[in-house]
Amino acid sequence: MDENAQLLKIRGLRIEGRTDETWIQIVNGVDLDLKAGEVLGLIGESGAGKSTIGLAAMGFTRDGCRISGGTVEFDGIDLVNADAATKRSLLGKRIAYVAQSAAASFNPAHKILDQHTEAPVQHGVMPRQKSQEDAIELYGKLRLPNPGEIGFRYPHQVSGGQLQRAMTAMAMSCRPDLIIFDEPTTALDVTTQIEVLASIRDIVEQFNTAAVYITHDLAVVAQMADKIKVLLKGDQVEEADTRTMLSNPVEDYTKSLWAVRSFKRNQKQLAAEGSVPVVELRNVTAAYGKVPVLHDVSFSIHSGRTVAVVGESGSGKSTAARCITGLLQPGEGEVLFDGNVLPADYRKRSKDQLRQAQMIYQMADTALNPRKPISEIVGRPVEFYLGLKGAEKRRKVDELMEQIEMEPAQYIHRLPSELSGGQKQRIGIARALAAEPKFIICDEVTSALDQLVAEGILKLLARLQDELDLSYMFITHDLATVRSIADEVVVMKEGRVVEAGPKGEMFTPPHHPYTDLLLSSVPEMDPDWLDSLLERRGIANGGEAERVGV
Repeated sequence: MDENAQLLKIRGLRIEGRTDETWIQIVNGVDLDLKAGEVLGLIGESGAGKSTIGLAAMGFTRDGCRISGGTVEFDGIDLVNADAATKRSLLGKRIAYVAQSAAASFNPAHKILDQHTEAPVQHGVMPRQKSQEDAIELYGKLRLPNPGEIGFRYPHQVSGGQLQRAMTAMAMSCRPDLIIFDEPTTALDVTTQIEVLASIRDIVEQFNTAAVYITHDLAVVAQMADKIKVLLKGDQVEEADTRTMLSNPVEDYTKSLWAVRSFKRNQKQLAAEGSVPVVELRNVTAAYGKVPVLHDVSFSIHSGRTVAVVGESGSGKSTAARCITGLLQPGEGEVLFDGNVLPADYRKRSKDQLRQAQMIYQMADTALNPRKPISEIVGRPVEFYLGLKGAEKRRKVDELMEQIEMEPAQYIHRLPSELSGGQKQRIGIARALAAEPKFIICDEVTSALDQLVAEGILKLLARLQDELDLSYMFITHDLATVRSIADEVVVMKEGRVVEAGPKGEMFTPPHHPYTDLLLSSVPEMDPDWLDSLLERRGIANGGEAERVGV
């Protein structure tokens, strides 16, 4: 193929989505050009049409959507009008897709290597034995540990970052000409993200693969893309090469994207000496079966304050939260609430003890019952914890909806599927508030949201904290979020607290080596940042990551 020829050419793309019996336009005449070896970054807030356009680049639309106008040509092939057999011959072989959630995309009943070899065998690219050998070679290029062995594991037996790289290897199995990367690092912690980004970029460069990289993380797209296209509500706002776009965006909307994460709360004064924390973990040790997960963990959270708990996947952040809520019983140590020891098992706690500690989950999509209207999702804890029924219950639900800045009459009769990601997360907040708690665990509540929506959620949580005197445990791998909202920071690694203190001290050198590793792994809006980081850590030409200080 001529490297200067257009591999992917989209003109006037229009896509409609069905609402009840009406079709509404969600992509409005978008153009796109991509050559072999080029990486195009698609960015914009939720609802911009990024993933919809990415799927359309493969000639595909989700259920309830249709291509209503325009053309999509891949290497001269009209994908809009191509028959099913033509598309099947291309998908997996010449066009591949890497989804946001590898865990949801792999079949849990089959080993990773078996799933890897399926496409090259079915497309006749190579026999199974050769495909297995090639898979092991790709695992090595993608810096997966034990490349000769890891493919024989099931998906649940590897970490999220490893599974994401295994999915990238699977996408590369037929050496496609085009890969669509749909938010492939959104749910990963910063150190794992660096490894995945470096691996993706290396593999794309080695095989001269064209890629569409979909993301809402501007610093990430700066490392990956040759050029960037900005989208807003299905419209193309502007497009330019990456350096030009970062240094000199033209449109006001693009400039507003570049300016997000301006929100910063003032750090509150330390709690008075001798004051009783709302929540305290004392020397907590916990395990899943015989596998130890937490080792002598201690930290406290005082009234009206936010303690951010940070660390890589598997560091024990969520396990500590499970001990606080009583979902996992500590082997040793204890959890205290207002100075009183809580029963280790939630089933032995009183209704009032359960009421006082609530949780907001990372994935609102799976945390809300898809079959229940918002009025019932928010109203159930109102009735269960507060005993309100009838008109009193309805008034309380309306009050909660107003607290989260959503008009009750407009939203309470809707199902979760009829809300945006940010709106669903606000409903999760309302459900937690319905119990009138003193303490809320926020478990990665902004990691799946674009930066504009995430900033709105952080501002909402800060306002609610001030108005209701709430205490937060904020589990996150996003250090920009920590800077925005935390009063104190607890850094965890391999089930241990390695450093803790006020936010100002934690972000001021000298740091614990592991804290320094986390801080240095936060992507910056500089196209040369990743190269510079990899060089400092001695990661080049497919070499192994040097985990400094770990």
